[in-house]
Amino acid sequence: MSETNKLCVVAGAGPGLGLAIARRFAAEGHDIALIARNGSALETAAAALRQGGVRASGFACDLTNAGDIARTFDEIRVALGDATVMVYNAARWNQVPAMSIAPDEFAADLALAITGGLACAQQVYPRMRAAGCGSLLFTGGGLALAPQYGAGVTSLVAGKAGVRGFVYALHAELAGQGIRVGTVTVAGIVAPGTPFDPDQIAQRFWELHSQSDGPVEIIHDGKP
Repeated sequence: MSETNKLCVVAGAGPGLGLAIARRFAAEGHDIALIARNGSALETAAAALRQGGVRASGFACDLTNAGDIARTFDEIRVALGDATVMVYNAARWNQVPAMSIAPDEFAADLALAITGGLACAQQVYPRMRAAGCGSLLFTGGGLALAPQYGAGVTSLVAGKAGVRGFVYALHAELAGQGIRVGTVTVAGIVAPGTPFDPDQIAQRFWELHSQSDGPVEIIHDGKP
């Protein structure tokens, strides 16, 4: 992976934060691969990026299915090359009380929130390790820091707590390999025109990637 072949993969590329992250990395010269379940929405987003001169493509994928993730990354490598940055931004707001949610539904939410992130990281890691560079970045949530405010969305609380713990452990595991591992913990509701504007949060992801000696975690709490 060379500096002339910079590819940012955004897994969980919704129209808010996911697309803002894609735009931020595109502004720094990265090609963009967008992953989400809705193929038509992905193509619309990719087309908008291409209109700005960005090399971008969308890839429909079920991020709860490891086999589908492997297939998708094979397609990305053929179309755009090897990822230099992987951003995992997938989660589900599922407002069901803990004592009412079906265990299979809870497991599916965790699969989207964190297991899919592991599977995506495993897809890009071998080439990053061989190159001695790359970034594995994850969207965290403030409920991991204050879970008492997550009554009614316990699967999301568990998922974001899992993401935070996973990132810290992975950072330690990959120390010395030249790979950045980090999380932006978004301690608020993402909304345009607020302190939690997607573009402001996307800037935090760029900071994580670009600072080789930066922190494992940036907490975006809406304060200047």
